[in-house]
This record gives sequence, C-alpha cells and structure tokens, in this order.
Amino acid sequence: MHELSIVESLIDLCEENALANNAKDIQEIYVNIGRLSGIEVDLFKRCFETFKENSQFCKNAKLLIEITPLEILCLKCNQKSVLKENIFKCPHCSSLEYKIMQGEDLHLMRLVMQ
Repeated sequence: MHELSIVESLIDLCEENALANNAKDIQEIYVNIGRLSGIEVDLFKRCFETFKENSQFCKNAKLLIEITPLEILCLKCNQKSVLKENIFKCPHCSSLEYKIMQGEDLHLMRLVMQ
C-alpha cells in the first residue's frame, strides 16, 4: 500500500504550493497517473479522502485524476506508439527494443487555489 505515502507526499506538495502562493484553500487538485505507475487508483482516491481531513489547505479539495497512457518509442523503427494492452513490443515492427516515453509516473498537473 504505497498509495498512503504517495498521498501524504501529494498533500505536502499541495500545501507547500498553497503557502508559496498565499492561498487560503485548495479547491481542486489535478493529477495524471501513469497506467504502469503501480498506483491503484481507487485506493489512491480513498487514501486522499482520508488524509485530506488533516490538511489545513486540502480539506475541501476535489481530486481529479487522469490516467496517462503508456507511450513507447521503438528503438528499431523510431515510431512512437501508445500501448493499450500489456503487449510490450512495437506495434509497427514487433521489436522488443523500446523506450518508455510516458505512463509510469504520477504528476501533479494543476491546483485551483483560493
């Protein structure tokens, strides 16, 4: 359940941003969660709802999540592709040599503060 520590870090980051911008309240938190990030989205949401109660700024915040697709760059044919299924090869040339471009991370994208 690493979602607990990730949510704690997210709330800390939001609070730091609120303090730096002299905000009184955070209304909305937008995050992108990569499809291969290992984060269980439903558990992440539940953890957020629990931990936000102890936050000075996030108590009334709404969490908005977008799932980032898994995008690869084939090192053989140099094509970018989005992998919708867990078939880890280039859909153009079937190469197993690729670089993951996005879809493994969690990113705080935007805060709506008052």
